[in-house]
Amino acid sequence: MVKIYLVRHAEAQGNVEEFFQGHIDTDVSEKGRKQLECLAERFKDIPIEEVYTSPLRRARATAEAVNKYHRLPLTVDPHIIEIYAGDWEGVRWSELPEKFPHEYELWSKQINKFKAPHGESTRQVYDRMKLAMRNIAAENNGKTIAVISHGMAIKAYLNYADGREWENYADPGWSDNTAVSLIEYDDELMPHIIFKNDSSHLKDGLSTLAVSKWCKK
Repeated sequence: MVKIYLVRHAEAQGNVEEFFQGHIDTDVSEKGRKQLECLAERFKDIPIEEVYTSPLRRARATAEAVNKYHRLPLTVDPHIIEIYAGDWEGVRWSELPEKFPHEYELWSKQINKFKAPHGESTRQVYDRMKLAMRNIAAENNGKTIAVISHGMAIKAYLNYADGREWENYADPGWSDNTAVSLIEYDDELMPHIIFKNDSSHLKDGLSTLAVSKWCKK
């Protein structure tokens, strides 16, 4: 059996300024650094043996916090990066409905059919994360691992881990920044969700989703 703690990165500047980050390599915000302090304490006594991270700075900083008390080498995996959103990248959420009405309608109501102009589709993210997580599990039989990824990538993967094909998408909700999901893999490398999107380690006032407008539309 393999245990994977799937963690969303800490709050970054794109979350604060509410623009679509995608592959834009933003730094962790001031609140994000406080979130990371809480996250490090959560993982202090969890016996993780490997840490995988997306190559983006906000994910790597989160991986370093998870790894604070473990001092393991970090494995950078480009396959667990966030969705590449093409023409949406860097655009404020408040401007998206006017600039991209058709795509924004899909994002809001049929996210499993979404693809930004010149970007990656959510279906491609689903397939990419499905394969990446399976490969990580296959390479780490019997281990407990932390994987640091991103909001859309995690949302897509949790659908697969919950036994749903992308055509039968059901919204698992957005992960708050630094939220943790625990997934166990059986001997056939089939995932089983133990819990998802848990941010109970965050102290009062440190939630990003609680004050974000875009995710409530």
